[in-house]
Amino acid sequence: QVQLVESGGGLVQAGDSLRLSCTASGRTFNTYHVGWFRQAPGKEREFVAAVSWRGYSTNYADTVKGRFTISRDNAKNTVYLQMNNLKPEDTAVYYCAADTTIGSIYTHDPANWGQGTQVTVSS
Repeated sequence: QVQLVESGGGLVQAGDSLRLSCTASGRTFNTYHVGWFRQAPGKEREFVAAVSWRGYSTNYADTVKGRFTISRDNAKNTVYLQMNNLKPEDTAVYYCAADTTIGSIYTHDPANWGQGTQVTVSS
């Protein structure tokens, strides 16, 4: 088990950038795959991006491909989501989640979740 804490959310204008951080407790974080998800009001939670445990493999939802970049620094137990050219439709609560099985990330069922951070993009 790992405990995850997201930070870096806020209110920005369309076209701006934000970097979200997901910091984990525990010495074994470097064995966990990590994903970012988001949930907008009235909508289902959706996958945003994922990074493998060593950071060699990444994957993105089509809606953010080319604008968002996921990365990790295992020495700091932190995964980042760099979000550029933000759009109003990116407004949501963003969650990071971790699991030792990458399949659990893609089935939206990872074992460990953070509490979320709000991102609001005004037009």
